[in-house]
Amino acid sequence: MKAIIPVAGTGTKLRPHTYTQPKALIPIAGKPILAFIIDEMIEAGLKDFIFIIGYLGEKIRDFVEKKYPDINKKFVEQSSRDGIGHAIWHARHLVDESEPVFIALGDSVFDLNMKEIVSASTSLLCVKKVDDPRTFGVVEMDEKGGLIHRLIEKPQIPKSNLALVGLYKINESTELFEALDYNIRNKVVTRGEIQLTDALMRMIEKGIVFKGYKVNNWFDCGRKSTLLDTNAILLKKMGHALASPVQYENSIIIDPVSISEKCKLNKCIVGPNVTIGENTVITSSIIKDSIIGSNSEIEDVLLHHSLVGNDATIRGMSQTLNLGDDTEIDMR
Repeated sequence: MKAIIPVAGTGTKLRPHTYTQPKALIPIAGKPILAFIIDEMIEAGLKDFIFIIGYLGEKIRDFVEKKYPDINKKFVEQSSRDGIGHAIWHARHLVDESEPVFIALGDSVFDLNMKEIVSASTSLLCVKKVDDPRTFGVVEMDEKGGLIHRLIEKPQIPKSNLALVGLYKINESTELFEALDYNIRNKVVTRGEIQLTDALMRMIEKGIVFKGYKVNNWFDCGRKSTLLDTNAILLKKMGHALASPVQYENSIIIDPVSISEKCKLNKCIVGPNVTIGENTVITSSIIKDSIIGSNSEIEDVLLHHSLVGNDATIRGMSQTLNLGDDTEIDMR
């Protein structure tokens, strides 16, 4: 079985961070989003990986080769960003005929039994109920048997609130690539892109059976707000993570946090729900509900619900005051 991970997107909703860093490498709860996906797949027994790269693809390649030297890995460049279906199609020459594929979008973290999905006898599409399904691929299925009978990408009037969460186990890979190839040749597009959803629907119309697999939790990390929410949820799940050596003087750490190696804290209050990258120095600051990148320097600031990249410098304003009675000062 081949694992296919598309990570070619530009991450426009996370700019300015994604001008210099691929979305899949933004850290949450102590490690990049992509590392959560790969680690789960390795634990489930997968060994062969195909990464579809594009924008800042050399950084994806460097990270994977350095962090995961022992896995079998191939990198394929998506020359033009024409949709997820178009990205998956680029892997067709690296998958043996009728070899199952396991597809995971590179900007989501999942809470599920991945071993159970990998070992399933039928093809599975992972789904979850959402409040507003209009921005997702939507699944219509038999709730009792779990058989999927219709898929539609971002419908204006959804007939279901079951959304595709970006995790697919497909036994019939030959038919998948045939459907994608057909849609590309015949310009079958939805919202201007070659959609994986449309190819899966074509397979269903030809009689291929898909079942829905309901996930416990799924964290879409494509926006700042959801990224910070995911960071908080995973930190609470994983608990306190304070790397050694970390130097902190006259500071208070409020769990859960993840503080990487060689950080220095002085006169700070850090936490809860804070991730800090390695070699970052923080002085006289209060930080909560935030993600701070590596090699950054922060001094005299109050940060909350913030996302700070690597090699950033933030300095606030330090004041000495001598105030009399009945005085009011607003320094906002």
